[in-house]
Amino acid sequence: MRARACAFAYLGGADFLSVDNEWFKGFIVRRIVHCVVFLSFHSISDTHDLPCSCTSSHLTQLFLQNLGKVDRTADDIFDEHLQNFMRQQNAANRLQKEFNNYIRCVRAVQAASKTLMDSLNEIYESQWTGHDLLYVQAQNLDMLWQDFTHKLADQVLVPLNTYQSQFPEMRKKIDKRGRKLVDYDSQRHNFQSLQCNPRKRDELKVSKGKEMLEEAKRTYEQLNSELHDELPALYDSRVLFLVTNLQTLFAAEQVFHSESAKVYSELEAIVDKLANESQRGSYTLKKNTEPQSPKSPNANSALIINTQPAQNNISPEVEYENGTNFSVGATTDNLPPGVLYRVKATYKYRREDADELSFDVGDIIRVVEYDDPEEQEQGWLMGIKEGTNEKGMFPANFTKPL
Repeated sequence: MRARACAFAYLGGADFLSVDNEWFKGFIVRRIVHCVVFLSFHSISDTHDLPCSCTSSHLTQLFLQNLGKVDRTADDIFDEHLQNFMRQQNAANRLQKEFNNYIRCVRAVQAASKTLMDSLNEIYESQWTGHDLLYVQAQNLDMLWQDFTHKLADQVLVPLNTYQSQFPEMRKKIDKRGRKLVDYDSQRHNFQSLQCNPRKRDELKVSKGKEMLEEAKRTYEQLNSELHDELPALYDSRVLFLVTNLQTLFAAEQVFHSESAKVYSELEAIVDKLANESQRGSYTLKKNTEPQSPKSPNANSALIINTQPAQNNISPEVEYENGTNFSVGATTDNLPPGVLYRVKATYKYRREDADELSFDVGDIIRVVEYDDPEEQEQGWLMGIKEGTNEKGMFPANFTKPL
């Protein structure tokens, strides 16, 4: 447009447009355009990265078409195919970019998961229950991560890269078709000019121009025909590609998450068992020695003997012969034979071993003696749950005496 404005100003603006000779005006405009194209060809090619085959004649033809001085060959069907191609290429580029970012994030989470599990294996003490199982499950989880990232890279990303690589080659062919179209239009206009000038008609030039026109037309139509077949086929392939690619992606996601959920379920069971062991006091430090009595400040002082009645030294709990502790405050009247006292559950408890007793809040349990006193554990009682007559051990701090 600037070249057209320069030509308009150079020729005197409205005075030039008032000239009646259309041929003369067209001749002058073409001469000025040739000069502008010649002077700016190198700067235009550097700025727009034009191909080497794009000569000044191409630029002249394009310039004249933009000025409206010559017509161009139109192909509405191809233009529609080109729009579909551009949308498809943009979608493929975006999908490739986002999926590359997704794989990078997955690998980062994989590394973080491995570091976390390594830390847990270090702090989980060897004498704790499930120590070896924790290590095994951590290895299983790491294998799942490795398999997942391998599938994403090989079965999803590689086909996506192959699909996306079609577009640059097709883009080159489209650009080549555009250059051949400009050549064809240029030869067509030159041939028309030779035919429309009977005063300077040169049959040799006309014959040569016709040959060049036919060659340009044949080259253009061959490329145009190929693209009319290839562009719709490429556009239609997007559906099958997306179906196959997304099925692989979602299947890999489903397998990974379902299998990793099983691993985390096993890890949760290990920690739950550790919690129950801890409630029993299995990992509580026990004092091995009793505190020593302070020495008398005067070795010659008389020994003081407590003469209080023995009945005033009643401890909070009374121990039976077999080792079962009796809770003070519990009612012992009207109890069935063998029942020491009754307790009421204040918390829900689910057994971890076959010899334990499960109960809900509010259940009544009859405390009885251990069959084998050596089986008694500190903080645990033996009881029979009323209503079901189930018998087993249970934690005393989950109940209160009645």
